[in-house]
Amino acid sequence: MLVADARAVVVHANEAAGLVFPDARPGTAMADAVPGWLASAHARHTAPLLPAQRPPAGAGTVQGAVGDRSYEAHPTPSDNGTVMWWLVDDTDHRLTREALWTERERTEFLVRSSNLLLSSLNLDRCMDVTAQMAADHLADAALVFAPLHGVELPIVSCVRGGGPSVSRQVVDPQEVPGLAEALQGFPPVPSRWLDPSAAPAWLVPDGLDTVGSIVITPLPGHGVPAGALVLLRADAANAFTEGEEVFARLFAARAGAAMSAARLYAEQASITDTLMRELLPPALRQLSGVEYAGGYRPSKDHERVGGDFYDVHPAAADGEPSLVVLGDVCGKGLEAAVMTGKIRNTLHALLPMADDHHRILSLLNTSLLNSESTRFATIVLASAAREGNTVRLRLTSAGHPAPLILRCDGRVEEAPTKGTLVGALPEITTETARVTLAPGDTCVLYTDGISEARGGPMGGAMFGEERLRRALSECAAMPAEAVVEHVQMLASQWVGSGRHDDMAVVVISAPRTNHLSAVDGHTRGRFTT
Repeated sequence: MLVADARAVVVHANEAAGLVFPDARPGTAMADAVPGWLASAHARHTAPLLPAQRPPAGAGTVQGAVGDRSYEAHPTPSDNGTVMWWLVDDTDHRLTREALWTERERTEFLVRSSNLLLSSLNLDRCMDVTAQMAADHLADAALVFAPLHGVELPIVSCVRGGGPSVSRQVVDPQEVPGLAEALQGFPPVPSRWLDPSAAPAWLVPDGLDTVGSIVITPLPGHGVPAGALVLLRADAANAFTEGEEVFARLFAARAGAAMSAARLYAEQASITDTLMRELLPPALRQLSGVEYAGGYRPSKDHERVGGDFYDVHPAAADGEPSLVVLGDVCGKGLEAAVMTGKIRNTLHALLPMADDHHRILSLLNTSLLNSESTRFATIVLASAAREGNTVRLRLTSAGHPAPLILRCDGRVEEAPTKGTLVGALPEITTETARVTLAPGDTCVLYTDGISEARGGPMGGAMFGEERLRRALSECAAMPAEAVVEHVQMLASQWVGSGRHDDMAVVVISAPRTNHLSAVDGHTRGRFTT
């Protein structure tokens, strides 16, 4: 307790106050005995005021430092102008509040950085965010190193207040103690062991003149290291503390997990894309004087493959027929797509027997029965060969809708072929139809995803074969691509936004003679005679 009068002269100081303010003896001026913050507070409380204007006891509490301690001073004024100051050491409370504030601020930073890092599965974006967040909140500059890419070390650097800079450099991580180990996932080297003056020039980003303190920590990943994080401060007087190094490792753990997830996603996406290319239907074109076109729409718009498939295998030699395959595997989605891949590979291996449709289908049936899968399929085969101005077709259906023949005058006929499912019974039966396409005639192979598509005005009616026939009759003498587009457009309009099965269609046409088409600069042009 410290008492001073209206003239700011110390009247009394108890033993505890004497320990805090050794010069606070009775008769000593406040300005000579206590810190300025307390003397100023006393002056405010002793300013000439009417008794009713003076603050009540306990009002006007002030706070300040005395040496390395922090105190709260609570005033109790009296009517004669004397003020009794009660001083409370609140150093521990202040330190606790500061620690709590720091912890809250760090938690908010970790949450914010995690949200930013996990909002993207792009590795470059994750590295950029890591470098910028670290530079703006943890250091004066930050560098993010990805694992070695050949002989080059991918680096993203950032200086506080700037943007990330990306580079690939041929450097030796061994030049920086702890960096090579961090890239391999070993525990970090304490900052106090690192000599900032020995940092190589390539470690100091543009915009940072000097290096006074360095922190190097690994970026842990999922099973393998995701890289390393380097934090730099310019002022040696503001060197990283042990607590800051621990917090840097917490941030690095989140950044490394995000970078590792992004890298795994990129690798899986690359593998998926490679496998998907093998499952996607091929682009069709004119082969050996026969025009081909195809279209495919999976049951779900976000998927690229499904249970419907088609292939065109070119003739092995001039004069021999090309083999067209269109099929529909039981089921939808990726599992059905995997089965289509097996069927397509099996049929490709059976191409030497392409002249004998029944034998190909029988061998495929045996193969499916002997596999672990319980899925079956419907398939239609078409062998097409150009003879003069016509195209000779042999068509064989195995449980599949019979192909439709569109004549150049608009008539639509059904090819007389039928057969049993593939992969369902020990033996299959088939009937092969022979059809001749005159110039301008078209053969349409399709899956039941088109004919059985449900939609229309009421939303539940099937598109149906009769509606498909009428749609085809409107395509008389059209190029094969135009027929495919017309059928797909009508089927899509019919189902609207409703659910539907996979849809596939393949068109085989005998080109019209002396016919010029597709010369608008956007599609393939051709002139046939």
